[in-house]
Amino acid sequence: MDLVIVGSIGYDDLETPEASGSDIIGGSAVHSSISAVFHLPKIPGLPPRVGIIGPVGEDFQNQDLGMLESKGLDITGITKMKGKTFRWSGKYEGAMENAQTISTEVNVLADFEPIIPEYWDNPEILFCANMHPLSQISVLEQSTNVKISVLDTFMLWIDTELETLSDALRKVDIAILNEEEVCAIAKENILTKAAEKIISGEALHGGKAAGDGPRGLIIKRGSSGVLAYMPCGIIVLPSYPTKDIVDPTGCGDSFAGAFLSNMIGSGNMMEDREVLRNALVQATVTASFTIGGLGSTNLINLQRGVYHARVDDYRRMVGLQ
Repeated sequence: MDLVIVGSIGYDDLETPEASGSDIIGGSAVHSSISAVFHLPKIPGLPPRVGIIGPVGEDFQNQDLGMLESKGLDITGITKMKGKTFRWSGKYEGAMENAQTISTEVNVLADFEPIIPEYWDNPEILFCANMHPLSQISVLEQSTNVKISVLDTFMLWIDTELETLSDALRKVDIAILNEEEVCAIAKENILTKAAEKIISGEALHGGKAAGDGPRGLIIKRGSSGVLAYMPCGIIVLPSYPTKDIVDPTGCGDSFAGAFLSNMIGSGNMMEDREVLRNALVQATVTASFTIGGLGSTNLINLQRGVYHARVDDYRRMVGLQ
């Protein structure tokens, strides 16, 4: 297994100035894994390269499980539990920079204890997508032989579980966070200072005395692009200037899935600047397709020819060819 992704699987009810819809398959693990398997497609005759772990309820549709499997994902790690599937309802207004949460129904996610299947215990990359920090720590402790461990989070855990989240951040190689989250963790308005304080451990619970933070920090900045602090240096890229902005839901997760899948097989991936830059290019372009449709719909239906044409356009825009 090249990449294991653990996180939420659910249904979204969405409303934006451009579109609205209900019962759209979503969740952090869904967006990131569909994105990842687009970049790491299953090779005929060989096992899937991307595995997804997360809970679903009795109401989860078999056709949606079938869709995930048909994409080339290993769905062995999806656990069906008694109760209802995680559900999020959100609304975007104006420039759609921030989501307004209407309701969050945690449901089966509240009692989920992630267990990595035995034959998945040595993936090249392990991604703890957005979920409770205790669950992230549990997953990380089950996978001690991974080459690169990565996590994402969101404001709820920063506000309510900073001590536990700090423990998780100290256990991973890379954190993938948005600008608001970085500044909130560090209690610092200047982004560059906030990033350095997280990496040094100063901004985390217990401060520098408790240990360093993650070695790498990828900061998603929405329409302002991405800022990456890695051992090989800082990399900055703009967003893709798409005019097709329908719904930002899942953009950050699809960004993460594309970024990580494009680091697979690269050897010393934390130190290779060209590998990292290419992975960030692929992540940025993938997210630009996600935002062009409602929820996960554009990502599910993404065509390779259209995708590669946009990658070529983007690389020319930023002077990479």
